[in-house]
Parts: sequence; structure tokens; C-alpha cells
Amino acid sequence: MGDPTTYHFDLDAEQRPQHAPLEERWWPGIRDAALRASGARIYDAIKGVRAVVIHATAGGSSAGAASVIFDRRASFHWLVPDEDEPQHGQFVWATCHEARAAWHVRNACSHPAIWGGRGRINHWSLGIEVVNRQVHSDAFSDWQVEATAQIVRYAWAKYPNLRHVVSHAMLDPARRSDPGSLFPWERFRAAVLDGREDAVSGLVAGAAEMEAVLPSAPFCMVV
Repeated sequence: MGDPTTYHFDLDAEQRPQHAPLEERWWPGIRDAALRASGARIYDAIKGVRAVVIHATAGGSSAGAASVIFDRRASFHWLVPDEDEPQHGQFVWATCHEARAAWHVRNACSHPAIWGGRGRINHWSLGIEVVNRQVHSDAFSDWQVEATAQIVRYAWAKYPNLRHVVSHAMLDPARRSDPGSLFPWERFRAAVLDGREDAVSGLVAGAAEMEAVLPSAPFCMVV
């Protein structure tokens, strides 16, 4: 098991992929809610993105994770489904507009290894939540690891100044431990740096009909 407070690696600009496709779908009904649960970035929405932060939900469902956005308690840009959900192996959820600063790291948090210790990380980062209870009985699936890596590669190809991939725990070690000691960080790192788009494409081949994988209406309602 690893120490999530040390999970971090940098992306070499010279190795930046030219193209990294991503299978994603918007969580139904969340776009307007995400606007209310995020802010305008203080840096350029493309050139200002410097980091991707990896989180885990500490819960067992995508619906539970998405609910925090509808409730305006937090937000994140992508959500990787659990293996017990029909979307697993098909696509990741888009849950906040990439051009917006999602609320996934406390403003006071920083780390000297991440953009020189600059604060207000939400304004220059993207957040990924992986659905996982962070207990021994709930291992991260191979597809979750590969899909998370593919999100990073997609972002790496899109954002020219993206350099850091870091755990939430490293940025906020006193309060957070995600994605947790059970997250296979070295395997994830290799998937990002080795460029395994083909593996992800194979996993999403033969996707189910949308009606079979979209969540039911009650989870999409804003109260």
C-alpha cells in the first residue's frame, strides 16, 4: 500500500500527446447546477490549467457523489463510475464545465512541489472523483484506473501548461486521505505516461444503449 500524501508526478511537456480521446457523458441535469457550484477562473481557462487532482468519493455510488453538486456543497469536473454501476466500462461522467473553477480543494491548501506552492488551487486545476468507498473490500477496478488515466491524458493534450498530477491527500494531508492507500498510484502513473488509449478504447467498445446506463430521473432533479 502506498502513502497517498506522497502521490504526485509531473508531466513532461515534450511527451505531451497530440490527441487523447475521452469517452464522457454529461450527468443528466447537472450543467446548470455545476454553474452554481463553481466559480469563474482567475487564470486563463486553457493556458492557466496547471494540475489535475485525483480524488475518491468515500462512497459507493455516482449518484451520491453527484448530489453534492446539486446541493452546492462541492464540485469536480469528472466522475469515474464504480464497477457495480452500468456505466462502468462504458464512459466517465462530466460533472462540471472545464472552464470553471470547481470546488474540490480548499483554497488554503497548497504544496511546494505543485506550481511553487501557489494557493487557490481550484482556479488552476481540474478535479477527478473516482467512486470508491476506500475500504479493503472495495478495490479500484482496472477500468477505473485506466479511465482516470485517460482523463489525465485528455487534459494533458488539451491544456498546454498542465504539469502536475497530484492526490487530494498531498494537498490537504490534515483533512483528506483520498484517493487512499489502496489506489494503485504507480500503475495509474504508468498508464498516463505510457499512453494506453487503446486499452481504454477496447474497454469502452460495445457500449450499452444509453437508456441502459443513464441514471434514473430522481437523481437528476435539482430541489
